[in-house]
Amino acid sequence: MPNILIQTRGLTKRFGDISVLSDINLDIYEGEIFGIIGKSGVGKSTFARLLNDLEHPTAGDVFFDGKAISGLKRRELYAIRRSMGMIFQQFNLLMQKTVLENVCFPLSIAGYPKGDARKRARELLGLVGLADKENSYPAKLSGGQKQRVAIARAIAPGPKLLILDEATSALDPETTRGILKLLRDINRRFSITMLVITHEMRVIEELCGRVAILDQNRIAELGAVAEVFSNPRSEAGRALIAGDGEDAAYLLRVLRQKGLTVEEALNRVCI
Repeated sequence: MPNILIQTRGLTKRFGDISVLSDINLDIYEGEIFGIIGKSGVGKSTFARLLNDLEHPTAGDVFFDGKAISGLKRRELYAIRRSMGMIFQQFNLLMQKTVLENVCFPLSIAGYPKGDARKRARELLGLVGLADKENSYPAKLSGGQKQRVAIARAIAPGPKLLILDEATSALDPETTRGILKLLRDINRRFSITMLVITHEMRVIEELCGRVAILDQNRIAELGAVAEVFSNPRSEAGRALIAGDGEDAAYLLRVLRQKGLTVEEALNRVCI
């Protein structure tokens, strides 16, 4: 059994009288790609911010690599944050810097010598397929290219965990497929643990091994992606599958590929 990289116990977040997350208990293992899915407003992004202490929990604990994050000294917390890369929907690139300079930026902050930083940045730009764009500025790039730069930048310091918060939501389906393939390759090559936060079922199905469905600020369902999506046991899981015709049609095709009859597949999707 792999080591547990992220562990939450009783994790709860409230803003005044509003409960955002309640009693979240999760184990995320080293090297796995874990998905969190749910509709807007169920606390997915708040969960990500609790992991790196950008938000403080109202109750409960987050453990990173066996160490409780709450109460850490600034230097210790900074070291843990350096072990977490983040990728967002809107890319968050530095528009006044070139592609190469964007990838070098976190390395410079971490104290890498300039020559070493540029060498590593060029290696990563080659990995993400943008070796010929190092002198370009973000404004000249497509959405998919910007996200590839963001991925290279996020993995440059060698993080243990990569958090993707709706990272493909702004991309078209074809570009999304390319990004998902790249992420799978990075996971295999570097064994980086990935936490994928999204409302898109097809992203979870194509990328993740396990998934948690959030509903009403709690975990409604947790398990292997194939089992949760093909046989949802919670009302939230069934509503998620039935509520989006495009995703439901996609899931129907997946279930048929697994050898189910049309009737069996339809029952799994529509029950």
